[in-house]
Amino acid sequence: MDGIRGGPRAAARDPQLFEEFYRRHVDAMTSFLARRVADPHTVADLTAEIFLAVLDSAHTYRASRGSERAWLYGIARNVVSSERRRVARETDRDRRISGWRLLEPDDIARLEDKLDAESPGRRALAALERLPAGERAVLELVAVDELTVGEAATALGISRGAARVRLHRARKSLREAGEFADGARGTSLSYVTGGTGGEA
Repeated sequence: MDGIRGGPRAAARDPQLFEEFYRRHVDAMTSFLARRVADPHTVADLTAEIFLAVLDSAHTYRASRGSERAWLYGIARNVVSSERRRVARETDRDRRISGWRLLEPDDIARLEDKLDAESPGRRALAALERLPAGERAVLELVAVDELTVGEAATALGISRGAARVRLHRARKSLREAGEFADGARGTSLSYVTGGTGGEA
């Protein structure tokens, strides 16, 4: 079952439904973030921002445009993009550190475990940096975050056909570059060039 009853709009109005929504998606969101940042404090803060953004934008969700999951990944991408812009503008490292909330040792250990588990995904994303942004975005969502092509299209606000074309071009570019030759997911990250993404 992809979504909760009533969808994000209902969850934003009902604390019990919102807790259900949160529990359903929090692990996927922390994994998504752990593939993109390497600090447990940032993962914790951005996870909170994603779910605050859900409350603010729940009224924009339309089931006819795609699944709850795909919609949430779109929000997560926007949160990460906003954070990257903020960090790029920020020149005072001490100001950034002072804005982090304190975490309990158990929280830090849990997020460090998540960061370790997602290190192959971070390496894969780093290898994709030279691709055009549109192609890279589709490939990230399908091959690294394991969304279907249809869900990736929804998350990016593009058609399914456009997503398929971008995915094909991205994989072709990486295969031609020959950077993922030996086939081991954890080391060469060749799985990003394969055809494993769902077509739904």
